[in-house]
Amino acid sequence: MNPSLEILITFHIVVGAIFVFVGSFGLIKLPNLMSRLHGPSKATTLGLGGCLIASMIHFGSIHGRVSVQEILITFFLFITAPITAHFITKAHLHTEVDPEEELPTADGAYGWSTFGADVEQEIVAGEGTTRTKRDV
Repeated sequence: MNPSLEILITFHIVVGAIFVFVGSFGLIKLPNLMSRLHGPSKATTLGLGGCLIASMIHFGSIHGRVSVQEILITFFLFITAPITAHFITKAHLHTEVDPEEELPTADGAYGWSTFGADVEQEIVAGEGTTRTKRDV
């Protein structure tokens, strides 16, 4: 194999392993759920992406063709990790956070959009304020 390809593959594996280590360390050491989500959803995703790129380069240089499996795994990983983190965040907000006490006030007329279905806010005509079902 070409030494420059070996250096490129080694670089991607080492950088990917560093990102995976940092993401895993952040998952263990960060204090709360909202902080811990950054480790697996961002750093570990980049680390696994780096290792998959190294694998694509390696098997592409040996077999002389593009590895479709690694491309699909990379695509699936980069699509599902942020979506999963988003759903975990929304579930945490709805179960553990009191929106009136712990969240800052929203600038818009409808408040926080993730809590809009629970509260059913209406715009009071002429006043420019919001009224909830609880206020009625």
